[in-house]
Amino acid sequence: MMSEALAQTYERDGFAFPVDVVSASEAQEIRDDLELAESDLADDPEKLMLLRAYPDRLLPSFDRLIRNTRLIDAVTPILGPDLMVWSSGLFIKEADSPKIVSWHQDLNYWGLDSTSEVTAWVALSPSTIESGCMRFVPGSHTRQSVPHNDTFDDNNLLSRGQEIAVEVDDRDGVDAVLQTGQASLHHGHLFHASGPNTTADRRIGSAIRYISTSMKQNSGDRSLVALVSGEDHYRHFTVAGPPRGRLAEEDFDLCRRDAEIKRRVLYEGSDPSKGKRYSGRWGARIGTHDGC
Repeated sequence: MMSEALAQTYERDGFAFPVDVVSASEAQEIRDDLELAESDLADDPEKLMLLRAYPDRLLPSFDRLIRNTRLIDAVTPILGPDLMVWSSGLFIKEADSPKIVSWHQDLNYWGLDSTSEVTAWVALSPSTIESGCMRFVPGSHTRQSVPHNDTFDDNNLLSRGQEIAVEVDDRDGVDAVLQTGQASLHHGHLFHASGPNTTADRRIGSAIRYISTSMKQNSGDRSLVALVSGEDHYRHFTVAGPPRGRLAEEDFDLCRRDAEIKRRVLYEGSDPSKGKRYSGRWGARIGTHDGC
């Protein structure tokens, strides 16, 4: 899909797909690097969960992915030329997993001051109906923020098991089927969800949150970002350079400090001890930011 047509579709529907980002073989190389890192950290649950929350901060292969020119070219007509990545957490559904993501909106929980954000969800394995691909409700982003309920359901991958508190007809959902190496784009107020993975392979996606450099955290915190295009004239965030190496200890320290900020943001108004993200010794299981 050409960038201008994609931007028009995005404005109308709140999402657009597919975007061809990397070849299937390149995506496999990124996946192989991730799974090798998972193996390297198998005996260190804290670092393993930090890896899944901050792959772009810990693996050069993911740093290159968030800076991919095809992604930048797709997002620029929507947000403009000055772009940062607020997070790029991994959403992994293991083979034959009952885990789901309920209908929700993203921006309700991130503590950002505007809607100048686009999530690019990059498939590192086939994202099909059977594997639990994302589902979008066209035009729902125009409703702005709607109330949510926290369920803390064990089978819900979201931090608080949150779900939209207004009725959503599943028949309105569009299945965002992606081939390996493709991406979808979606708005932070779009209603979206995903079902279980009934296949024999993992479903792996990286949810890359592109934001305009003009955005800031409502709390005043300077959370960690990567500047991937243009210039940062506002200095609202802590801009990190590329990873110092592969799984470098200095980069883990950066991620730990940022995890403290993200935990406060995601669990504002709730009990973080019940949550699925950012815990461990901080009181919450560290994990990916909310998505599908």
